[in-house]
Amino acid sequence: MTRFATVVERLAATIESRRGGDTGTSYTAQLLGDLDRAAKKLGEEAVETVIAAAQGDRDALTAESADLIYHWLVVIAAAGVSLDEVAERLEAREGTSGLTEKANRKS
Repeated sequence: MTRFATVVERLAATIESRRGGDTGTSYTAQLLGDLDRAAKKLGEEAVETVIAAAQGDRDALTAESADLIYHWLVVIAAAGVSLDEVAERLEAREGTSGLTEKANRKS
């Protein structure tokens, strides 16, 4: 397993451990309890990541990417979507051109 995969698995487990936790002391518990807020925060982090990339700011891109991944993990956890479900979708697309995959999507 790659270092990235190991860290993501560990972070996902930590996020899950915060489910039902004290919202007064856990930001993650707050977000898990409010999917709308979590989704908006994910969008904010996505924009910040795009800006960092467009500006060619490697340090900011690295930091914003970490924020983006954390918030993405929170959103999928809050929505009841597992990493395995996401992996299944990715596996189904393996070996398929991105252009072909997009063309095959339902409108």
